[in-house]
Amino acid sequence: MLRIKRSIYNCIKSQRKQFVRHFSTPTLPEFADVVIIGGGAAGCSTLYQLTKRGVNAILLERGQLTCGTTWHTAGLVWRLRPNDVEIQLLATTRELLMNLESEVGLNSGWINNGGLFISHTPQRTNEYRRLQTLGRCFGIESHILSPQETQEVFPLLDPKSFENALYSPGDGVVDPAMMCTALTRASTANGGRVYENCSVDELIVGKTFLGDREVRGVRTPHGTIKTNTVINATGAWGNELLEPLDIHLPLVPMRHAYVISETIKEVQGMPNVRDHDFSLYFRIQGQSICMGGYENNPILLDKVPSDFQFGLYDLDYSVFDTHIEGAIKLCPTFGNAGIKSTICGPESFTPDHKPIMGPDPNLTGLFHSCGYNSAGMMLSGGCAKQLTSWIIHDRPDLHMFAYDIRRFTPRQRKAYTWAVERSHEAYAKNYSIVFPNDQPLAGRNFLQDPFHKILVNNGAVMEEKAGFERPGYYVDDGPIPVQKYDWYGYYGREKNTNTRYVDKLSGDYKFEFSDHHELIGKEAQSCRENAVVFNQSYFCKVFLTGLQAEEAAKWIFTADLNKPSNKTIYTCALNSRGGVEIDLTVTTLDTVNEELHDPAFKGRGYYCVAGGASAFHTIAHMREAIQEKGFRAKLFDVTHELGILSIQGPKSREILSKITNYDLSNESLPPNTAAIVKIKGNDGIEYDVRVLRVSFVGELGYELHIPKETCNDVYNILMNAGASYDLKNAGYRSLYSLSSEKGYHLWGFDLRSDDTPIEANLGFTCRKDGFRYKGKEIIEQQRQSGTYKRLAYLTLKEKIPLFGLEAVYRNNEIVGHMRRGEWAYTLDCALGQCYIKRTDSNKPIDINYITSGKYQIEVMGKLYDADIHLRSPFDPKGRRILGEYES
Repeated sequence: MLRIKRSIYNCIKSQRKQFVRHFSTPTLPEFADVVIIGGGAAGCSTLYQLTKRGVNAILLERGQLTCGTTWHTAGLVWRLRPNDVEIQLLATTRELLMNLESEVGLNSGWINNGGLFISHTPQRTNEYRRLQTLGRCFGIESHILSPQETQEVFPLLDPKSFENALYSPGDGVVDPAMMCTALTRASTANGGRVYENCSVDELIVGKTFLGDREVRGVRTPHGTIKTNTVINATGAWGNELLEPLDIHLPLVPMRHAYVISETIKEVQGMPNVRDHDFSLYFRIQGQSICMGGYENNPILLDKVPSDFQFGLYDLDYSVFDTHIEGAIKLCPTFGNAGIKSTICGPESFTPDHKPIMGPDPNLTGLFHSCGYNSAGMMLSGGCAKQLTSWIIHDRPDLHMFAYDIRRFTPRQRKAYTWAVERSHEAYAKNYSIVFPNDQPLAGRNFLQDPFHKILVNNGAVMEEKAGFERPGYYVDDGPIPVQKYDWYGYYGREKNTNTRYVDKLSGDYKFEFSDHHELIGKEAQSCRENAVVFNQSYFCKVFLTGLQAEEAAKWIFTADLNKPSNKTIYTCALNSRGGVEIDLTVTTLDTVNEELHDPAFKGRGYYCVAGGASAFHTIAHMREAIQEKGFRAKLFDVTHELGILSIQGPKSREILSKITNYDLSNESLPPNTAAIVKIKGNDGIEYDVRVLRVSFVGELGYELHIPKETCNDVYNILMNAGASYDLKNAGYRSLYSLSSEKGYHLWGFDLRSDDTPIEANLGFTCRKDGFRYKGKEIIEQQRQSGTYKRLAYLTLKEKIPLFGLEAVYRNNEIVGHMRRGEWAYTLDCALGQCYIKRTDSNKPIDINYITSGKYQIEVMGKLYDADIHLRSPFDPKGRRILGEYES
């Protein structure tokens, strides 16, 4: 049943009429640089950022500003998140809110009343210590409080009901109507235009000379506007205009609610509260408490009606009561006050509880800014600034991959059931502790590579990445299959009785050494001392071919690819700012064969292999680069058609030689080369595979790229040949440990789109001469003038784990934070990567600055002495890759 909260609606309407240009019968312009569709927080914030930079931008809202989901939001603005990028996004929004009034003369609705995070368990307190530590790196004040100290800040809380609290005095709350009014006032002053009661009926689409679709304009009931750039900021209605174009977003609308208490005079001016363990929040509104949260059984919506404006649903207390119980335990006064009103409206949620942003790879000129998971007020200012940079400068300033639409594969974007399952779990776990190695239970077994069943039967405990199942580690008491999602036992589903997989996951629910630490260490040890097999089948695998493939490769990739056929080169692909969008291997090919692992083409071709977690991002970036220059080149994605087995370790050559007559010596197949090799099977059957002599762990090793039809045959042949050598399977937990120990990069962590190769010690991948590559000007500038941050490696003296995000100190001053943390089993210490920034001057950083000084790492609020290294101390001369092992 729908209803309208008239008093709130009329208040918003009166505020807006004073300040916003209201066109009852719009007279639309013929052209705009950018058309924003949607007048909520995301749309208004983006209009502000664009017009501030002189862009001719207009906003179209089919109803009235804020009428969709923005108007009823609680408007909480926190400062601390377990993610460095999100902390910076939140800081941008907060700074905007604090300064907007001085810019436009209107109150932005910002109230700085502080915030409390409540903890009921030691592990939650440890998570808060990690937040506090990361916050220090960005100048955010916070304090861990005892229950008694917490009560001094918020006297109505029961100190017996919780263990600790994290107090952030810079947190606050914002009124959505006031914020959007101030933003649109500033935007119109800068030349922007807002058109209300103007729906968009259709996106006008054309094709480039290469046949790619591109935005040409928008059609409305009041006329057509020509434009090359459209921003979809339509929130829960994000798919309406896209589905006719066969474009899909994994957006799932749900009912989300809070209640407003009767008057409690004592709460005025008190901080907002977030009790993650009780899965609820308090938003202080004058002399009332607005209380809401995230339940395990939210009401899922198929669609929200197009004409749903300033509308609400009746609150279902059978769903919401779980929050009432927790709120009364935490604050008994709340239980005595009574409920004055309820707010239950639609919100749009996503499979990973992150917004959907950036350019859509299916339609050039279409950008997204939606799916804010009820966090639009606090994220919209920061996200709008990044989206503006995305539009104007090709890329955002920050590493926005976690929000980028390209993090989802085409299959995921069209899979409705997958999206609903994952969005439900992400909603229900929104306040759960963020453990680094946690795994989802929803939407599993979405994609399985050819080895999946045989590896599960061999004890693989699976992880999920980009929709694929991949081995995390192996156990002897398997199999441990991932069960079908049970929806937490709600919606008429029975809870799973087989909890073995969940039990394995619980071994990582701590900020200490995992219960599986020693088991993973045995896999790492086997790799260093003997040989193991990694299944890398989910890696991105794509062929670049065509008449201008060579020109395209030179533009996309930084390395010198003018090499003989079957040479494998490690390289980067950059954005226009010089940031690393991809790191990958590229194998040069000259071939006329017609098999899938060795396809037919004329001239030079390239076989490109990149990490699987960002596989579609890799393909989309390469395709964009080709389109940008109009190269006559094609990409053939064979990720799902080829499996990869990587055999690594001192005995790898000896084992592989048992099943092939190909000469695997350094002379015949040296490091960083490739060859088509025949694998000997039973009864004289032979299997062709492409072998790459590469290693992701710093050992003698080979990757076997195998057509999917013969994957299991080749796997069995390899494992049978290695049985007498005690060849073992190994998973990604040990692979990442080994890789970090060797000093190799992991894109998305110690190598991102906001890091350049020079800063990341990858200058060797960037050619100095020859054809210009994208971002080369920035690289050459940094070669000449230096950089202001540089990647370094730190090892701890004490035997404690690192997980990433820990603060790094040099001579008692913070100089960065850990991007990545692993246990290095061979070095027998914790090791991590950090970009060191200079604090003593504005000069570029140099080696002397990095290597001098006393270093410490803050772990859970305590400082530990650390050693600094320019390169990982493991095998610094790279002898092991050559097969040179000390006897």
